[in-house]
Amino acid sequence: MKNITILGATGSIGSSTLKVIAQNPLRYRVFALGAGSNHAQMFTLCQQWQPKYVAMADKAAALILQKQLAAVGCKTEVLAGEEGLCHIASLPEVDMVMAAIVGAAGLLSTMAAVKAGKRVLLANKEALVMSGQLFVDAVKEHGAELMPVDSEHNAIFQCLPQSIQTNLGHCALDDAGVHKILLTGSGGPFRYSDIDSLASVTPEQAIAHPNWSMGPKISVDSASMMNKGLEYIEARWLFNANKDHLQVVIHPQSVIHSMVQYTDGSTLAQMGEPDMCTPIALTLSYPQRVEAGVKPLDFTEMGELTFIKPDFARYPCLELAIEACYSGQHATTALNAANEVAVDAFLQHKIAFTDIARVNSAVMNKVCATEQANQLDSLESLIELDRMTRILAREQLG
Repeated sequence: MKNITILGATGSIGSSTLKVIAQNPLRYRVFALGAGSNHAQMFTLCQQWQPKYVAMADKAAALILQKQLAAVGCKTEVLAGEEGLCHIASLPEVDMVMAAIVGAAGLLSTMAAVKAGKRVLLANKEALVMSGQLFVDAVKEHGAELMPVDSEHNAIFQCLPQSIQTNLGHCALDDAGVHKILLTGSGGPFRYSDIDSLASVTPEQAIAHPNWSMGPKISVDSASMMNKGLEYIEARWLFNANKDHLQVVIHPQSVIHSMVQYTDGSTLAQMGEPDMCTPIALTLSYPQRVEAGVKPLDFTEMGELTFIKPDFARYPCLELAIEACYSGQHATTALNAANEVAVDAFLQHKIAFTDIARVNSAVMNKVCATEQANQLDSLESLIELDRMTRILAREQLG
């Protein structure tokens, strides 16, 4: 029986993780749950799973939850703030931590799990986008085990040899005969739309992903392909890849989740239904496999599989992310922060869909024109850059 902490328990990845645990009740125990401010949903989860601890980033939400649990006699201990999230990520009783808090907000608690030497199921791509080398070095230093949850990175992981799987962040792709990593993406809901029409896209249209069930922020990022850009940066750090190793391919059906090409001409692909329970189940059970509650593909019913080269005129955010990846840590940290501010403004109907890329570009260029790159040698400096970038992004919006 393995004890698990789920950071981001009220989100879509948290929900899928609990589904997999429910499929394997003798293997895994929910020891602690963490979330932002959704105390109503957390109250329901606490009643169902009876965790030892729960942590809410929002202190007011934690107080409400504490009173609700006390009223029904639930003995779950409630913690609050970033300190509470870091505490449940590093508890000595915990074997694995699902790091699924969206955005920069998940960085500190994810790093706390790393420093505690846990198996870290990494669904928070922003942790690597923001801290890159610091993060992978900390994994090695503290003996943590890094398991990629994103469907694309999990697919790549499955197509790579064990020598790389067990040395993420410091592996040697060339020594393993890897020629290229192909990151697939659906292209979002606007892959066939007229480019001139994108300025009038509504938030409701942007979050209506054709294949995946995701939260609003990630859905908007998928529509702009910023999500694929962030995954590109994450892949660079996870697999210690260089520019020649990485390529993005649009695959509208989302059946092939990514591929690895080898120097002998072979291409290995991981395929499956577009359901996050599959990669989550592997990260929980690796190197074994367990029931995920996902049906296998029926190839006789599948139809065509198509592939398209991404058009940067349609997806300028993807081009920005690839540029940032090779500009330095200051560029990727700034791009992530600016994008979070811009997407939030779009979801609130304050800017147009096409303004997201404009804000991101303007802010990233401003940050890259400074000397910040020479000062990013700690988590504190990265968090400060994140804070300053958000100010710049709000000024750009204003």
